[in-house]
Amino acid sequence: MAFERPLTINEVVNDIHRKKYLLPSIQREFVWDTEQIETLFDSLLRGYPVGAFLLWYVNKENINKFKFYEFLRNYHERENTHNLEANINGEEDIIAILDGQQRLTSLYIGLKGTYAYKLPRKRVGNDSAYPTRNLYLNLLKPSEEIDMLYDFKFLTEKEALIRDEESFWFKVGDILNFSEQFEINDYIYQNELNTVEKEKARYANKTLFDLYKAIHVTPSINYYLERSQSLDKVLNIFIRVNSGGTQLSYSDLLLSIATAQWKQRDARKTITSFVDEINSTGDYFDFDKDLVLKTCLVLCDFNDIAFKVDNFDSDTMGKIETEWDEIAQAIRLAVQLVASYGFNHKTLTANYVIIPISYYLYKKGNPHNFVESYKYIQERKDIHRFTIVALLKRIFGGQPDNVLKPIREIIKNNLNTFPYVLVKQNLKVTNKTLKFTEEEVENLLWTKYGNRYAFPILSLLYPNLDYKNNFHQDHIFPKSILKSRTKLKREGVSQDTIEYAVENYDYVGNLQLIEGIPNLEKSDKKFDEWLNIICLNDKERDMYREKHLIPNVDLSLVNFEDFMAKREKLIREKLTRILIN
Repeated sequence: MAFERPLTINEVVNDIHRKKYLLPSIQREFVWDTEQIETLFDSLLRGYPVGAFLLWYVNKENINKFKFYEFLRNYHERENTHNLEANINGEEDIIAILDGQQRLTSLYIGLKGTYAYKLPRKRVGNDSAYPTRNLYLNLLKPSEEIDMLYDFKFLTEKEALIRDEESFWFKVGDILNFSEQFEINDYIYQNELNTVEKEKARYANKTLFDLYKAIHVTPSINYYLERSQSLDKVLNIFIRVNSGGTQLSYSDLLLSIATAQWKQRDARKTITSFVDEINSTGDYFDFDKDLVLKTCLVLCDFNDIAFKVDNFDSDTMGKIETEWDEIAQAIRLAVQLVASYGFNHKTLTANYVIIPISYYLYKKGNPHNFVESYKYIQERKDIHRFTIVALLKRIFGGQPDNVLKPIREIIKNNLNTFPYVLVKQNLKVTNKTLKFTEEEVENLLWTKYGNRYAFPILSLLYPNLDYKNNFHQDHIFPKSILKSRTKLKREGVSQDTIEYAVENYDYVGNLQLIEGIPNLEKSDKKFDEWLNIICLNDKERDMYREKHLIPNVDLSLVNFEDFMAKREKLIREKLTRILIN
């Protein structure tokens, strides 16, 4: 291979827009964030090289042997992350991108597309959490970032209209409308940028000329063109050139192979849409294609479950395709089950925990109504216990295959009920066990509110909750008071207890699970006053204490330290019974 004539960015972006360039199914999907795109454009304006690109010429006799996808044009973190399959009917030859998709997609999005990502502290299901943004360039001053020269930012239209002495945001894509360099001066005058401070006016003029030159003039896209029609050779080239940069998920490569080998389905479309489906279960999850493909290997009882190209030959993929409906249903049931336990994308700290659950359900024939039927209540409790303990012991960290295989063997030979006890007794992998020591139980008490492991710990204390009622983690003694020395002093709390409260209010000893609506009603009420509101008599008070492990002590703020000591003792005893005895 040799370098072809280099191209300008304007040429390449226009060819992407005309669908002259497509993506082969072996390409992963777009994963760059806004900061990476901004840095790419900064490099271009500074005249830095942006790397070589590798293109693949596919002649018309071979285009139907592969699947091709369009470039992503308008990225939306929730709604639009997948590439559309390209319609190649009637096409002559195709040029596909083997290396450089992330950079080329970034160039297209920066110049012609949009990027919508979720705002912090906004719910995933809230449409307004994903405002549409375009790439803009500040024409009045350089970037304040230490590793950036030009001030590129993805902004909403409303944000871009905010102008002051330090900012005038130019929509980067508008540079495509300039056909001659003299039009830059026209733009400067029309927007009165020539009337600002002299240095800023000169900077604006130079920056626009730099942008025009980088997009229209400089042939910065250097590329090789591979003309071989051998899939094996192309795959080997692809693996080699993608060994660096953004991590290439094996699942993307394996899905591309599966796409060519599945006979009745489009593997990529089937599995990516299935991932979207299970992620929308309950309060949302964060599963990926790797998890689904790994589960396929485990459920089909393949001896080698590692992510290797050799493990996804035609025989393997043929069996997975044949069993897909049952595999998908087992995964679906497992996800529904962990969602019924109250887990979501924040609290399910190891997604691989659903694989043994899926395997059990698969081998049981995906029992009807397993998630709700009283018939399976004990099995659900055992799976619940396994899920929590596996997460707390973090057994799927490191090399999960070494844990999945022995658990699979135990389940395979014990299908009368979910064999949690047998897994706990017999799982013998280096540094991986479901058994707890007293020291480990003690360490659980030092888990704080908001920690990803707080929910699993609290779930052990509430084994019979119906999590469909949307339970919240709640501070028993209100955080708003305990973290404030001034408020505690006003309540007559001693200085020693004040210091203890400020340091310890966030730990498990002061946390409980209560339903969402009561939690909102409780708000910042003092706990003793709250208890008097919701408990109408001594019997209800005793029931509440028993359910929430509330010690029979003075529940006023002045007694917080004694309350914590007594409640931690109750929690410690219960966790010891569950995890050790």
